[in-house]
Amino acid sequence: MKERSKLLLFTGSYASATESGVQVFEFDGKAGGTLTLLNSVQGITNPTFINVDSVNMRLYAIGETTNGEGGKQGEVVSFAIDPQTGELSELKRIPTMLAEGKLQTTTCHISRDLENQYVVVSSYHGGKIGLVSLDEQGNPLSLTDVAIHTGHGSDPERQDRPHPHSAVFSPDGRYLFVSDLGLDLIRSYTINREQQTLEAHQDTILHPGAGPRHFVFHPDGKSAYVINEVDSTITSFTYDSAEGTLHTAVTVSTLPADYDCKEENTCAEIALSVDGRFLYGSNRGHDSIVVFAVDPDSAGLTFVEHISTRGGHPRHFTLTPNGGYLIVANRDANNLVVFSVDPVSGRLLYTENIAEVSKPVCVKIGVFPATH
Repeated sequence: MKERSKLLLFTGSYASATESGVQVFEFDGKAGGTLTLLNSVQGITNPTFINVDSVNMRLYAIGETTNGEGGKQGEVVSFAIDPQTGELSELKRIPTMLAEGKLQTTTCHISRDLENQYVVVSSYHGGKIGLVSLDEQGNPLSLTDVAIHTGHGSDPERQDRPHPHSAVFSPDGRYLFVSDLGLDLIRSYTINREQQTLEAHQDTILHPGAGPRHFVFHPDGKSAYVINEVDSTITSFTYDSAEGTLHTAVTVSTLPADYDCKEENTCAEIALSVDGRFLYGSNRGHDSIVVFAVDPDSAGLTFVEHISTRGGHPRHFTLTPNGGYLIVANRDANNLVVFSVDPVSGRLLYTENIAEVSKPVCVKIGVFPATH
């Protein structure tokens, strides 16, 4: 008999320490994609990105602290997850990448390696990547290394300095791919586990003014895709897993051909369907999800549709593990909006299920055992 399971949806938001920055919802796909609030957590400033470890029932959130000198710096907070109640119990928090003087080294992204030995944080404003070790209980232990990016891109406003926006592990966990919006490149690293350091592997250069933000691998591990925030495009790559190298395939616009170029738009999140047949990206300004059909052999992309996110500034979204639903976090509409996914066409359908959340900017889902 198959064990019953329940889906919990976790959100990260822009929030002060006195506000609820992390929320926990139960997601019910059998009821058509409903969201029921179970719990919320205060005490973290701007927990704008989170990472869920369903197996060990841990949640990791980035946060923001001050250094007492006018500077802002990042922190990592770990929580134990009670899958039945959705309660989050704080376990430990440590600072990351301390800021000197009035500098800002706050973080915008957190990922975790396959062995649960490290989390990696990206500092958009600090131009740095931080490697944070975890103890045997999965709690953050110490910042063991910092990789510093230098240089600038072609856009004088958006790319005057490095802006690492995400760090994503390859499917086999051997390589870490950092998308730097300010430098128009994806820099790969390996982790020297003896020295607990980040070692640069290779740079993949994108076209000038792209602004790579978030990056995703195809389920078959043979291609990868990056959404470019600054010029509203997606670039695809074929991937050589043995060498850990990317080879540029195509670049496509995320916007309609008749979109007014005077209207501002910046891209945000990117994700693939569970079967890898469809690719999704979010537009902030056009306020839509763009859908492409994927040719996994060539990393080719064929436009399918644009659909309104029914709210402003869709900074993040996630797909349910079975691929049946897509949940969008609309920061400026203060809501989560649920769409069903057509498995044949990849198209999205608004379910009319919405949950209110203050300034949501990250949504992550986890599968947990349910009580019998």
